[in-house]
Amino acid sequence: MKTGADLVRPGGRGARGGEDFIPLDDAQCRAVAGPSGRHAALIEDGLNVLVETPGGGVRVRGDAPARASARRAVDRLAERVATGLLVGESDVRAAVSEARIGAVTGVRPAMPVGRKGLVAPKTEAQARYLEALSTYDLVFGVGPAGTGKTFLAVAHGVSLLAKGAIERLIVTRPAVEAGERLGFLPGDLKDKVDPYLAPIWEALSDLMGRDALERRRDKGEIEVAPIAFLRGRTLSHAYIIVDEAQNATRLQMKMVLTRLGDGARMAVTGDPSQIDLPNLRDSGLSHAVGLLADVEGVAVRRFVSSDVVRHPLVERIVRAYEAEAEART
Repeated sequence: MKTGADLVRPGGRGARGGEDFIPLDDAQCRAVAGPSGRHAALIEDGLNVLVETPGGGVRVRGDAPARASARRAVDRLAERVATGLLVGESDVRAAVSEARIGAVTGVRPAMPVGRKGLVAPKTEAQARYLEALSTYDLVFGVGPAGTGKTFLAVAHGVSLLAKGAIERLIVTRPAVEAGERLGFLPGDLKDKVDPYLAPIWEALSDLMGRDALERRRDKGEIEVAPIAFLRGRTLSHAYIIVDEAQNATRLQMKMVLTRLGDGARMAVTGDPSQIDLPNLRDSGLSHAVGLLADVEGVAVRRFVSSDVVRHPLVERIVRAYEAEAEART
């Protein structure tokens, strides 16, 4: 993208129509433009507008609905800069996706804090999910891969631990079908379970730093355990994350949900379209969501393919699989 009065792609899509000028400071303008104009190009391609940064703000050209969507996207990015957050291409894609469907964010959740600063929601669905995590004792985050369900749950748990609001952060996952199968794997419990929980540890390390993570883990403040090893325990003053919950059986799901003790909270995340159990109907996630959605103290937050914030190809992959599944029904 060119700064100054030159349009990014004069005469291209969105060249006709009206014009809006959005006043922004220099840092916000740079974030909207992006390195070599990549952010602006994403806005243009996604919303059918033309964008320029003549100084003092951003000028958007296109028809009225397209300009309104672009303004929402630009406002979202400018808001991130104003709160001290960095803006990357994934943030731009999320802002464009949200603007494209006309979502207007009315939710301002408490944002978790990691070692790199605030962890801000990138989509309306993420904002509502974070709000629920702060409000309810049991939250189900349900939807496709790449929507931030697990990362935001971990970020919330890390923030609670750092503030002293909980005594322990416990992560669990149905990595294997039964606890006794772990006995055939070499090493202690940590060695056996860690390969299945790599995404959780990557998120924890990113949010806390490796040294802080190891210290907390050695002190027992961060614990990892397969679902089978939670049986018979009461988890008090803890934040529990149940990841990949679509692969928990109905009996396992009931067992882990009833582990909640005094001062405990829980986030359950999963994608019902990626069930690995031999009998799909045995999955405890969809069953629990349908059974508990209206129970006081429980919240269900759903994500869709447009909420994907990973590589842009992930959203298109998810959409393709969803279309195939719909065609079969």
